[in-house]
Amino acid sequence: MKILNIKTISALVLASLMLASCDDNLDAEPISDGIAQNSYQTGDQIEAALIGVYESFQGNDYYVWDHVLFSDVRSDNHYAGGDNPMIFQLDAINVEPTNDRIYNAWSAIYNAIAKANVVLEYTPKVERLITEERRTQILGEARFLRAYHYYTLARLFGGVPLVMESVKSVDPTTIRVPRSTEQETYDMIISELKLAVDELPNDYGGDASVNKARATKGAAYALLAKAYAQQPVPNWGEVVNYANLVLNSPAGYNLMGSYSDLFDGSHYNNIESILEVQYLGGNEGTWGPQMHLPPSVSGDTWRKFVTPSHDLVNAYDAEGDNIRKNATILFENAPWADEYWGNEVGSSIPFAYKWKNAMGWQSSDHIYLLRLADIILLKAEALNATGQPGPAADEVDRIRTRVNLPVLTAEVRGSQDLMKAAILKERRLELAQEAHRWDDLVRNNVAVETMNAVQDIDLRTGNPVNYDMKEYEIFLPIPQRELNRNPNLVQNQGYN
Repeated sequence: MKILNIKTISALVLASLMLASCDDNLDAEPISDGIAQNSYQTGDQIEAALIGVYESFQGNDYYVWDHVLFSDVRSDNHYAGGDNPMIFQLDAINVEPTNDRIYNAWSAIYNAIAKANVVLEYTPKVERLITEERRTQILGEARFLRAYHYYTLARLFGGVPLVMESVKSVDPTTIRVPRSTEQETYDMIISELKLAVDELPNDYGGDASVNKARATKGAAYALLAKAYAQQPVPNWGEVVNYANLVLNSPAGYNLMGSYSDLFDGSHYNNIESILEVQYLGGNEGTWGPQMHLPPSVSGDTWRKFVTPSHDLVNAYDAEGDNIRKNATILFENAPWADEYWGNEVGSSIPFAYKWKNAMGWQSSDHIYLLRLADIILLKAEALNATGQPGPAADEVDRIRTRVNLPVLTAEVRGSQDLMKAAILKERRLELAQEAHRWDDLVRNNVAVETMNAVQDIDLRTGNPVNYDMKEYEIFLPIPQRELNRNPNLVQNQGYN
């Protein structure tokens, strides 16, 4: 079963997610328990609802494209490109609570959580055409997916309202959920994932397109490692523990021999992949690559978004990292002027290139949600944080040797500070355009100093760009429309 093999989701799922989505529909009538129970009587019906949860990765603009905007464009990796004022705000680190991309992400992610809540609530009640083994797996899958979406919210906004069941009442005391703290949000995520580990299989058989499309023990272990690292006070021991469980998984994860094969469109569902969105092309394709790719690839001539930055290109060049640079960036003469690369039409500018197949807005390029190189480098980060720069270097060298770079020097291997900087740089070169950079800067407590040290020049004026980032801008603002709707919500400090 691939993600989105079943497109028709029951009316109850759609109605229930709208009720729980912090949207205008909160004023609608709730669905009765009787109708809900009648809608989920067989295993097939609950399987369809579960597919609806997975479909959120494909039908949600955040996971299609905005995840790159919120991480790579907001950081020193990419410029906004294009012509969208809301994206310019992200690029300038000057995001307003009224920014519609922030609101759309918040709403869509809570819609996905609402779908997961329905599956978790009604799967135990299904009595026909379901085995106990499959019932347990479905619960694990839905629990993992709900935790993944809350992890996304926690990274973006900090503490958020924890909506853990479907909405059955329009009583304001029920639907106007206050924010939990950031740590409480991570505690819930970690607790959910630990339950999911016991419910999920290592795999679903021999079909990689299934095993990489659905939640597994390996995916839960990987997300646990990331959650323990990203929470307000990292638990590095647990990061190492869960990273090792991924590395030693019976699923057999391993690095691909060729870095470029990861992104050529022909080697998805590979041994390095832990979880990825299974775009099939055509009616089940993604429009994301069309937004990035240059005219020679996309077949159109309008100005594209997510332009690689001077800082990122310089980082590849300084390291002599041509393999990853060429897999990530493509230079081309553009039929428009660019304020950072060439203020004349026809200038050579870089394009984001990890998704390489536009296919007329219906691309079959996948999105890696979790892949092994990320977890290996996260393990290195944890080892170094616990005073083990040498073993940390061994993990980083696994990543470097794949792209024909020399191993780290003895000086770096012997210094915690140098090792920390080396890991952060390695993560940047390895994971650019995969929506990791902002989190990496935040986790290493260098987001403000990094962004304020960037030396960009606006070629239209010849003036330097002043990002003037403040500490509170680590998190995005809570959408103003949600604050207006729910008086129990409190805005992130600094945005008031």
